[in-house]
Amino acid sequence: MSDSLSGRVALVTGAAGGIGSAIAAALSAAGASVALADLEAPTAAAAACRGRTLALAGDVTRENDAARLVAETAKGLGGLDILVNNAAIMIERPLLEVSVEEFERTVAVNLRGVFLMARESIRAMRTAGRGGRVINIASELAFLGRAGNSVYAATKGGVVTFTRSWAREFAPDILVNAIAPGPVDTPMLGLAGMSPELRRLENSMPLGRVGRPEEIGPAVVWLAGPGSTYVTGQTIGVNGGAVMN
Repeated sequence: MSDSLSGRVALVTGAAGGIGSAIAAALSAAGASVALADLEAPTAAAAACRGRTLALAGDVTRENDAARLVAETAKGLGGLDILVNNAAIMIERPLLEVSVEEFERTVAVNLRGVFLMARESIRAMRTAGRGGRVINIASELAFLGRAGNSVYAATKGGVVTFTRSWAREFAPDILVNAIAPGPVDTPMLGLAGMSPELRRLENSMPLGRVGRPEEIGPAVVWLAGPGSTYVTGQTIGVNGGAVMN
């Protein structure tokens, strides 16, 4: 991959593994300095990246932590140009079995966390005056919905709406876009433990297979780089054809 992001600084949340660590590796391979954040500092994921990295610990649902993650990124790596809002949790359970606590935790991570990290990052970007990119990780389920997964799907629908609204609010200096992955082979998906019926459902898109984490990173790199300067407010589906816009 070319050094299209040389001199840029990125912060990726939920970066300990899965899609998050793959995104961090892709940004690093493109020349960016990358701060990787998770509940515990993702040192192994940071070590797998090339170039300058930081491994940071913090809870994106906590206002003070969100502000600190942004401040530590700017101090340690010399600024902040790219935020990737990847941290998320998923509860797969029929609506009538979802507790209020589970609902509130899912909303806290998937929406409050996205809100707090974007707010603090955009504040820093505007203060620095050199523009920036915010890339939110949504989901195909924001458009499809799914029985037994309504809370997660609803939060990801909110991420899409955040993206469109912030793109209008912060144009032209800060570009805000989203990526909506289809099913990706990560611990969150839990493919290995699925029933044959669910496995067939996950593989039912036109490309006939679930994605790999490393297939999400190139789309993030493109949105973060010089080839997407006329793109904002968009949600790009990297989903094997599961959703076609």
